[in-house]
Amino acid sequence: MGSFIRLVIGVPVAAIITVFLFYVMQDLIKTEEIEQADESEDLVFSINDEVTEVEARRRDTTIEDVQQVDPPPPPPQIERQRAEQPSEGLATVMGAIPDFEAPQLNSDSVSFSVSDRDAQPLVRIEPQYPLRAAERGIEGSCWVRFDVTPDGTPTNIDIYRCDSSFFERASSRAVERWRYNPKVQDGVPVARRGVETRFDFRLAE
Repeated sequence: MGSFIRLVIGVPVAAIITVFLFYVMQDLIKTEEIEQADESEDLVFSINDEVTEVEARRRDTTIEDVQQVDPPPPPPQIERQRAEQPSEGLATVMGAIPDFEAPQLNSDSVSFSVSDRDAQPLVRIEPQYPLRAAERGIEGSCWVRFDVTPDGTPTNIDIYRCDSSFFERASSRAVERWRYNPKVQDGVPVARRGVETRFDFRLAE
């Protein structure tokens, strides 16, 4: 029974305390809003909306102050001399052109003969000194005989005499790279046989 009484009494008391706290909090909130409004009224911003006129600096110049410049004189006129038309004929000045009779050309009266010629060298390359012969201080000469084809290429190369076998290959390879104007006989390129040459191998001092 005592517990029931305490419960009955405690409910209204709690409700009263809750209502009281509600009104106290409401008053505090209103007071805070008023203080903030007062503080915002103290803040005053002033903006000057008046436009200041800026005077542009003007240059006081009159037409009289400008210096007058005289234009340059025109270039002198050169009188061109007119060429006079010749009154005399060309034959009077240079002499008359003689009359001549044009020659009559035909296959019977004109003959073209092509002179024969021997083979003529175009490209001649010297052989390289063999390294083994140079190291041993060997010197000497090589005699070579060859033919020239109708197109100017050496062929049938023959080393028929040589002081040392070291020089044979170098001499043969040098002749292989030579080129000739072929021999011409009766206007026709022909082979040239038995061309001979000699290579001398000497060490530089």
